[in-house]
Amino acid sequence: MGMTSRRVEEPGSLRLRRRPRASYCYLLDADADLAQEFDLRMRLVARQAATAVVFDMPVGVFETADWADSGRNGLGLLVLDGVLALDIHVGDRTATELTGPGDLLQPWPSDADDLLESVIVWHVLLPARVALLDAAFAERIRPWPQIYVALLRRAGKRACDLDVQRAIACQPRLEARLSLLLWHLAARWGRVEPGGIRLSLPLTHRMIGQLVGAERPSVSHALSRLAEAGLVTGKGEEWHLHGSLGHHLTCLVERDSKRPAHLVDNGNLAPAASPRM
Repeated sequence: MGMTSRRVEEPGSLRLRRRPRASYCYLLDADADLAQEFDLRMRLVARQAATAVVFDMPVGVFETADWADSGRNGLGLLVLDGVLALDIHVGDRTATELTGPGDLLQPWPSDADDLLESVIVWHVLLPARVALLDAAFAERIRPWPQIYVALLRRAGKRACDLDVQRAIACQPRLEARLSLLLWHLAARWGRVEPGGIRLSLPLTHRMIGQLVGAERPSVSHALSRLAEAGLVTGKGEEWHLHGSLGHHLTCLVERDSKRPAHLVDNGNLAPAASPRM
């Protein structure tokens, strides 16, 4: 019973069989937002204490065993660069969370009181750098509570992001779920381009389904309908959101109860209307 991080083999996965390359860094140099918690004089003093081991992780499945014990006794693992996907398996279903720079991750706890058995697998989607904030690091920064407070705020922000993802997954219409998810991710990883937003993330249809609670075939069909309507295009590592968030909300959420004929056909998005740029 409880939650574990044991190995789960997946078709086509690239496993990190070698230990990630490690180095030391001044954390306030590597994380500019943490440095902003101090004035210049105090930053120079705190910088000497806030040192951490940093791992460079290539794309693939990340084995947490090498750092789990150290991280469990400290603050965890702080993502400095890259994108990681956390897959949580319960029974025959999987839910995914995307994490990136600034997120603080902890080893998956083993809770003897949990009646459900679950397994977590960590995937590195884009080459990542992570800092191990172990017990020794926590001891070194005791005189600097600003770092603890900043990391606590980030943990709260991550929980809020997950709540937003849960609310998106509650949308009854799959096209709305997909559009809202991509806009939610674009707030963090998107770039403005003429006519909309470009989202450069390696998202498979299967992973998108795990983010919104849908099966891969349904996701593929819904994305095709969004493309035909001129709202979302792309695949693989490049996605494009056309128009504005307001336009997507109007097409997919606010008018859903009225089900206008030019947008909805038998419960699905029809290919008639394109967004005005």
